Amino acid sequence: MRFMVIVKASEDSEAGVMPSEQLLTEMGQFNEALVKAGVLLAGDGLHPSSKGVRVKFSGTKRSVVDGPFAETKELVAGFWIWQVKSKEEAIEWVKRCPNPMPDDSEIEIRQIFEPEDFGEQFTPELKEQAERTYAQIAGKK
Repeated sequence: MRFMVIVKASEDSEAGVMPSEQLLTEMGQFNEALVKAGVLLAGDGLHPSSKGVRVKFSGTKRSVVDGPFAETKELVAGFWIWQVKSKEEAIEWVKRCPNPMPDDSEIEIRQIFEPEDFGEQFTPELKEQAERTYAQIAGKK
């Protein structure tokens, strides 16, 4: 099972406050443990929303809204993609994670859809298309 593990933004992360050397060291050690356990597939920190945009959809129209965005607790400061056996295993790994922010913080865990989750709507043609796409991505790494 794959999970996206989402580090929620804080006022500090949205203000562009960089993590301390100690936190970077602790996170580096945590990431190494994830790699050694075969859990970590990807992960990175994100710039504050002031450097981002949102594209809003309304039917066929698209509009671009520049950051920053108001509700800090709903923003993402970083993420990991993990391959684990269960949600419970992902929870156990998160409990071992250093606090990613100087103050209180929150990490969200969300399961990633797998092709079989889509049922019969995911036709053999769509499955073949997805496999080609993922093969192309893997070839670029």
